[in-house]
Amino acid sequence: MKINEVSLTIIILSFFIGAFSYSYMPDLMPTHWNAQGEIDGYMVKFWGLFLLPMISFGIFALFVYIPKFEPRKSNIEAFKDYYDGIALTTVGFLFYIYVLSILAALDYQFNMVQMMAPGFAVLFYYIGVTLQRTKSNFFVGIRTPWTISDDKVWEKTHNIGGKLFKASGIISLFGGFFKEIAIILILTPVLAVSIFVFVYSYIEYRKTHKGE
Repeated sequence: MKINEVSLTIIILSFFIGAFSYSYMPDLMPTHWNAQGEIDGYMVKFWGLFLLPMISFGIFALFVYIPKFEPRKSNIEAFKDYYDGIALTTVGFLFYIYVLSILAALDYQFNMVQMMAPGFAVLFYYIGVTLQRTKSNFFVGIRTPWTISDDKVWEKTHNIGGKLFKASGIISLFGGFFKEIAIILILTPVLAVSIFVFVYSYIEYRKTHKGE
């Protein structure tokens, strides 16, 4: 089975789960949690059960069609398996959150942020793996004015960015063990990395084009 077929199977499965569990759900389902992992928002059960599968399908469709509009299509083809893997990882992450939300609606007691930490860990780590293999394009990767303008800056930025995103994934995993600081362990590293790679790409571009 191809990677995209696995992604589509997960999405279809989520719709089936929604249809099957519809009669077991309360009229209002928990759909939002605060930074402490406590429920602070609800939706009627139709949207509670089917909004995430719809979002997953939308994201999957976007990933499928992006290469058709990419001017550097050959570059995306060069890391196509990892590109499709990002779609699968994202769909898998949303499916994991979807299952957790259904369990919460059935009154299973757990800290949502703490339970989400392993999902974020896998997502961030795989993003890191993919970044280190991403070729220059206009849709996927660390797209700053300086990485888009210079392939060497792209390569250097994505190499260090990939390593740092993998480190962020490992740090996020610890959020599953420390619920009091889970949200900090998830968000702080990836935000810091995002700022760092933006500045790093500018500095590398200035080094490469010194005197221009």
